[in-house]
Amino acid sequence: QVRLQESGPGLVKPSQTLSLTCTVSGGSITTSHYAWNWVRRPPGKGLQWMGVIAYDGSIYYSPSFKSRTAISRDTTKNQFSLHLSSVTPEDTAVYYCAMQEELRLGATEYDWWGQGTQVTVSS
Repeated sequence: QVRLQESGPGLVKPSQTLSLTCTVSGGSITTSHYAWNWVRRPPGKGLQWMGVIAYDGSIYYSPSFKSRTAISRDTTKNQFSLHLSSVTPEDTAVYYCAMQEELRLGATEYDWWGQGTQVTVSS
């Protein structure tokens, strides 16, 4: 059973960079053909896909976030990370890391989820 756990600050100031890490257990982030996603749910809104890093290190971003987002990984720690720059209060959301057993760009279904972490952008 794959487990994902998000970690990072719960409060970020406007214009700063939001950085979150997802620690994976029960499976390797380099296992073919796993894909590791970041999604978020702002209050009162639907789920928003932000980007994905695949088992081979390929990275794909949502056009909505591409200019402000960077996804990276540390295979030695079995972790992958999200960095969202120039945040505003509109970036307040519950952020999730989520895994697909096979990359499905544009899909909204995921095979495994983290529990999510609340991030609030406020001065």
